[in-house]
Amino acid sequence: MKRILAFSGSLSNSSINHQLVSLAAERIASIEVKTIRLSDFEAPLYTKELEAENGIPEPIKALRLLFDEADGFLISTPEYNSSIPAGFKNTMDWLSRMEGSIFQDKPILLMSATPGKRGGQSVLGHLSGILPFWGAKLVGTFSLPLFRENFSDDSLKESYNSELNTKLKDLESAISAG
Repeated sequence: MKRILAFSGSLSNSSINHQLVSLAAERIASIEVKTIRLSDFEAPLYTKELEAENGIPEPIKALRLLFDEADGFLISTPEYNSSIPAGFKNTMDWLSRMEGSIFQDKPILLMSATPGKRGGQSVLGHLSGILPFWGAKLVGTFSLPLFRENFSDDSLKESYNSELNTKLKDLESAISAG
C-alpha cells in the first residue's frame, strides 16, 4: 500500500499547523498516512564541523528512513517572520547531508495555517521555490488564514473544507500515478 508521511514544520506541541495536518491526514482514505512531529527527531544546529566530528544524528537517520518509505508528503508549516521556521529548515539541512535528495522526487501538498489574514503566503511562496531543489514534486498549496475563526471542533469552515478536499485528492492522484 502507498504511504504518506505527514508533519508540521513547527516544533511546538500546541502547533496550529500540526492540528491542520492531522485533520488533513484523517481525510485521506485510499493511502496509509503516518503523522509525526519533527520535535521527536531532535537535531543540533547544523554545521559542517559538527557533522565532521559526530556524523549524522541518529534521530535524523531514523527520520530519513521514514522519508525513504513514504510515497508522498503532507506538510503544514507556520510562517516565522515571513519565512521558514528555523527548526524545519535545520531538519532539512541535516536530511540534505544524506544520500539522495531530501524528498526523492515524491509528491507534496504544502499547507500553512496562521492566526493572521495572509495564511502563510510568504512561507508558502518561499517553500514553493525551494522544494524543487530539495527533490519535491509540489502538487499544490493550501492556505488557512485566521485559524481560530476558520478551524473549530476539528473541522474547517465550508469554503476551506472543499478546497482542502480537492487538494488532498490531487495529492492522492499524484501518489497513485507514481
